[in-house]
Amino acid sequence: MQKVKKIVLIFFITILSSCVSKKDIVYFQNDKIEQAKFSNSYKTIFKPDDLLQITISALDIEAVKPFNLPAVNYSSTTNTVIGTPQQQAYLIDSEGNIDFPLLGQLKIAGLTRSETISLLKNKLDPDYVKNPTINIRISNYKVTILGDVKQPGTYTIPNERITVLDAIGLAGDLNISGIRNIQVKREEGNKISTYNLDLKSNKLFTSPVYYLQQNDVVYVQPNKAKFQSASYNQNTGLFISIGSVLISLITLIAK
Repeated sequence: MQKVKKIVLIFFITILSSCVSKKDIVYFQNDKIEQAKFSNSYKTIFKPDDLLQITISALDIEAVKPFNLPAVNYSSTTNTVIGTPQQQAYLIDSEGNIDFPLLGQLKIAGLTRSETISLLKNKLDPDYVKNPTINIRISNYKVTILGDVKQPGTYTIPNERITVLDAIGLAGDLNISGIRNIQVKREEGNKISTYNLDLKSNKLFTSPVYYLQQNDVVYVQPNKAKFQSASYNQNTGLFISIGSVLISLITLIAK
């Protein structure tokens, strides 16, 4: 009888206990790095499906009007403008081009913001606009955080600059069951590249995906215990209760 009780006790201890080592959950504990190797420089690179808001300004207001066309909706009955006009946005197509007023198609994908501004200035000055000031922002800049975090989802980033740690913070941080080794999926050219990051290592700060790009996907994999617990069915609590009753009965009978 003692042997049966020991087996049952070991069984329940195995199920209910969960000992997590500090080394498995603490961030930035490994691999010291030299500060000189850490760079906070970041460049946005435009990609197909980016929706750009491009504003051209100059001293000659009339000269820039054709390049700041408003997007409007018209009533089908009165043929008048409905609502407040919004600035026209430019979608980078699958070939990497935008169709810009008067200038026609321009190859934008693969360029940084400063390179795109230089391209537009060279096209506009001096034939169309003298000394133009150009502002460009991505209106649909977003990243997605999936897996074992508190609030998975897709997040719009208004300032176009976000680190992988910022993204995890937006999602409410990792659950205690989240593995500190995470993946970043990034579309590069015509393929999806996968980068592995270890949140326990300071080498994270020197990774090429420490700064996320638009449409990056961050995936946090659950640990082994989380996988195992997901395999238990809805009646696990009932079975444990029945087991407890059986143990009590066995104990009473053995007395």
